[in-house]
Amino acid sequence: MSDRGRKPKNSNANSMRSGQASALSVSGVSFSYGAVRALDDVSFDVLPGRFTGLLGPNGAGKTTLFALITRLLSQERGEIEIAGRDLARFGSAALAPLGIVFQQPTLDLDLTVRQNLAYFASLHGLSGAARTRAIERELDRMEMSGRAGERVRVLNGGHRRRVEIARALLHDPSVLILDEPTVGLDVPSRAAIVAHVHALAQERGLGVLWATHLIDEIEAGDDIVLLHRGRIVERGPVADVVKRTGAKDISEAFDGLTRAGAA
Repeated sequence: MSDRGRKPKNSNANSMRSGQASALSVSGVSFSYGAVRALDDVSFDVLPGRFTGLLGPNGAGKTTLFALITRLLSQERGEIEIAGRDLARFGSAALAPLGIVFQQPTLDLDLTVRQNLAYFASLHGLSGAARTRAIERELDRMEMSGRAGERVRVLNGGHRRRVEIARALLHDPSVLILDEPTVGLDVPSRAAIVAHVHALAQERGLGVLWATHLIDEIEAGDDIVLLHRGRIVERGPVADVVKRTGAKDISEAFDGLTRAGAA
């Protein structure tokens, strides 16, 4: 049997070998829109301190998966755990350790950067000095302190994304998920945000799940989950995936695995 025909290695086994509990665990998840199967038996883990790229062409099922993780859609089959909390059992309470950056911008354009962050911090129960500290910490980390008093409307796309990432981190989550967060940004802005989030994973021990179809956003030391037509066709550290597929790099592996009929 060829490498391509083998079932991807079990992610839970990878997690156990690492000695770490998963920051995010997806096990046997399937979902359909009527007769159309969007996700088919999807399983993987995101570990603390690791940047995991959820790779797949447009229509692969990435956004549907994010909607299930964030409870915008209800699970049909399978289990999702966030920092050890089962989503079906704990409901909205399971989302507490989760930071989210959606594909579509969700900032209030007529509020200032600081006002946007203060409102969201209040939703998470932060107030007074604790709220101020959290806002200043994340503004500084995202290099946006000097823009805090400006209305979001005047910011460019890259700076708006930095504000959304800062907002997602205010409550000190253990898991950060980002759905195509660099769509529409220029190359320098994309590169800066990718670098920031990689650094956040390492510095804060965050488990990061970054959905993209852009291979240049994945670094050699990352983990990947490659989704195609609703199914996982490969997963694991970049170097392992490249070796198993016999490709020269992750770009060639991606092209081969997502070619028509590869799944």
